[in-house]
Amino acid sequence: MNNYKEKFEKMRNAGNLAARTLDMIAENIKPGVSTDEIDKLGYEFIRDNGGFSAPLFYRGYKKSLCTSLNHVVCHGIPSDRALNDGDIVNIDVTAIVDNHHGDTSRMFCVGKTPVKAKNLINATYEAMMKAINILKPGIKLGDIGHEIQSYVEEKGFSVVKDFCGHGVSTKFHEAPNVLHYGKKDTGIELLPGATFTIEPMINSGKYEVKVLADGWTAVTKDKSLSAQFEHTLGITENGYEIFTESVKGYHKPPY
Repeated sequence: MNNYKEKFEKMRNAGNLAARTLDMIAENIKPGVSTDEIDKLGYEFIRDNGGFSAPLFYRGYKKSLCTSLNHVVCHGIPSDRALNDGDIVNIDVTAIVDNHHGDTSRMFCVGKTPVKAKNLINATYEAMMKAINILKPGIKLGDIGHEIQSYVEEKGFSVVKDFCGHGVSTKFHEAPNVLHYGKKDTGIELLPGATFTIEPMINSGKYEVKVLADGWTAVTKDKSLSAQFEHTLGITENGYEIFTESVKGYHKPPY
């Protein structure tokens, strides 16, 4: 099964650019900076390093990144809204390099963040990593969901069920869907060469969400905080590879 090596090399390059984009953005997160400014920084960095932003013009989307603040679960649209002290924000980047996609997101804390928000962010990151650490040929998609759901629910948080991870390579979104909840030993079996995202969205309150009138922005129905992390990964002969690992070691806040 060596026919995926070339694909992995291209996924590595795309993932590296996406990760470096978030590393750069981390150093520009502070009160007073608008999400539009962050979007511009991301667009220029990806362009100047030989890539394209996948979200830009995707299904009519007009920005290069997604910036999801506080109770926004995902697909928040950059605007002139300035970051405020105490905000938490997820920034989602997908870079295309040589027709392959690197899709990743991280949480950022603006100024002094409440303890409750930090606890949510930490639990979301740890849940993602627990799911990643079990990856190897032969595990099933339900095992991923079970790891995430059991960990966060034990901490009193809830898993968003309306959105999921996905296959990714030459297409932005492809099969399979990677649910962040589920039962062990259910779903399809993962084989070497599979490439996909794990991107749990975890709420401090209930799991229900709604999409706003703009058709993109998803928010918690109960206005509770939401957090998300995302990596693009590949299944190897005996384990996994993360394609979107931070180059600077910026894994979770504080960076």
